[in-house]
Amino acid sequence: MRANRKRDTGPERALRSALFARGLRYRVDHPIRAAEGVRPIRADVVFTAARLAVFVDGCFWHGCPDHGTRPTRNSHYWDAKLERNVDRDRRYDHLLAQAGWVVMRIWEHEDPEESAARVEEALAELRPR
Repeated sequence: MRANRKRDTGPERALRSALFARGLRYRVDHPIRAAEGVRPIRADVVFTAARLAVFVDGCFWHGCPDHGTRPTRNSHYWDAKLERNVDRDRRYDHLLAQAGWVVMRIWEHEDPEESAARVEEALAELRPR
């Protein structure tokens, strides 16, 4: 699993490129303190002023209902591992929401331009006029 990147994956870079082309500026892999005594949560793309955290989730690792697959070999290990990933995602969503952040989750198979448009719409709603 060493070859699996933590950040700067292809889908992340495609989304960031689309966001940058729209004139949006953001932080990458930025730590967010959601609660006291909890390690900072690192979102893939963060808009600090608007308090928007965007995660780009891989279909395999985060259990995509359309494209997520489960390995048949060593299935007891993989089922538990992938289930922990999904549980962690839900826990992070909850912690960030409690801390006043809006969380967006984008699947790796989603079109980067459409995803960037959704992020831009969310920012327009969150930013003060």
